Amino acid sequence: MSINNIRIVMINTSHPGNIGAAARVMKNMGLDRLYLVNPKEFPNYEATAMASGADDLLSQAVVCDSFEEALAGCRLVLGTTARERKIQHEFIDAREAGVLSVSEAEQHEVALVFGRERTGLTNEEIGLCHKLINVPTNPEYSSLNVASAVQIISYVMCQHFSGQFSKYFFGCFK
Repeated sequence: MSINNIRIVMINTSHPGNIGAAARVMKNMGLDRLYLVNPKEFPNYEATAMASGADDLLSQAVVCDSFEEALAGCRLVLGTTARERKIQHEFIDAREAGVLSVSEAEQHEVALVFGRERTGLTNEEIGLCHKLINVPTNPEYSSLNVASAVQIISYVMCQHFSGQFSKYFFGCFK
């Protein structure tokens, strides 16, 4: 199944609860490949508590020393960012990202990348992404929790796997 070609990459996560919450979200959406780049604390009891039954994803998480290591083998890398920067990258919305990632995952590895809680992705990390995803938020308060961002992007992406998920989601993604 092509969803097995999609990985969630979290960079330098400082709050272990966000790792657990992301694992819970992933399990809800049928995703099971979590890559962690230099997390501040992992494994951690708070991650396990927030995973709330998605402990298997935590135990299978791949901990990497570098962003490049986490991207090894990926033909499509989509980075998330809360702010539009003055850089030469194409921005796509979550729906476009869903269609693109599902299409590419039919044949290749895909990484959906989420940056640090406080500062997001660095410009260097953005340089390794093929496209950037921006989730529209209130312009006066654009702070989105990283686990919430994983939820939004995963949900929208999984809508495009509707046929593969019908036994789990009873057609709600059609």
